[in-house]
Amino acid sequence: MILVVGGAGYIGSHLVKELVEKEKVVVLDNLSTGHRAAVDSRAIFVEGDLGNEEDLQMIFKSYPIKAVMHFAAYSLVGESVIDPLKYYQNNVASTLTLLKIMLKNNVKNFIFSSTAATYGIPDVELIDETSATKPINPYGHSKLMVEQILADFSTSYGLQYVVLRYFNAAGAHQSAAIGESHNPETHLIPIILQQLLGQREKISVFGSDYDTEDGTCIRDYIHVTDLATAHIRALEALLTGKKEAEIYNLGNGLGYSVKEVIETCEKVTGVKANVEMADRRAGDPARLVASSKKIFEELGWKAERNLERIIADAWKWHQNQTY
Repeated sequence: MILVVGGAGYIGSHLVKELVEKEKVVVLDNLSTGHRAAVDSRAIFVEGDLGNEEDLQMIFKSYPIKAVMHFAAYSLVGESVIDPLKYYQNNVASTLTLLKIMLKNNVKNFIFSSTAATYGIPDVELIDETSATKPINPYGHSKLMVEQILADFSTSYGLQYVVLRYFNAAGAHQSAAIGESHNPETHLIPIILQQLLGQREKISVFGSDYDTEDGTCIRDYIHVTDLATAHIRALEALLTGKKEAEIYNLGNGLGYSVKEVIETCEKVTGVKANVEMADRRAGDPARLVASSKKIFEELGWKAERNLERIIADAWKWHQNQTY
């Protein structure tokens, strides 16, 4: 069985929906940001916290767990600056508790959802796994700390792990049964779609004078189902002994500007957006695009779904949102 921590959240729930086709799954989630309705009915659901040793021990004693997949981090950059204690407590300290209980129960396969925020503001056009890690906020620092912990645990305790650093997860399951539902919503594509549905008055574009083709920031968007597939490939690599300690970027390798994303949303939906230009936000790099060459060469994974598909699936979900 596979334990998915944070499996009721946006990315975790999409991973679970794919994973239950191949494995028996236990989901642990405290529902602080996740949704019980998003968890596939074929998975066993446990409401609890990754920082609670009793919750964890109960799971490891009750089920034959062979690997753990971690999606339970807090992930709002702005909030991490305002309340770093919350981020270091959950993202680092609670993850240490999880790792401790894993080792105590001799479970040594771990998939960790990391982030492009570990790179900070890169000085390269295309970010690969050798690019310098220089986080500029507590969220990025917390993720990089866990990456270092995993490396040390691998050396000292034989922990086997794969770290997946990804950029902007987007889209929804093709069935529209699950999708992206955050409160507050901070991600560009759902914000645009909410405005097109009349749920927001306007869309603010922060900065139009960047050194990019159209002056707006460029980001690497990846379909959440493609992300789920990458996690399953990484899990298979661990369970078959193909990999023991590895870091991969997940992205489309292209990047789309804010303006391109808005125009594609208009094209897919047939609705005109109400856009307001605003000042730049502090710390926003002009371009964040990942190279996923390494994971393609080693595990055969690449992003399959383009921006139009991402938006079309997201639009279908937002029109019929159930939670």
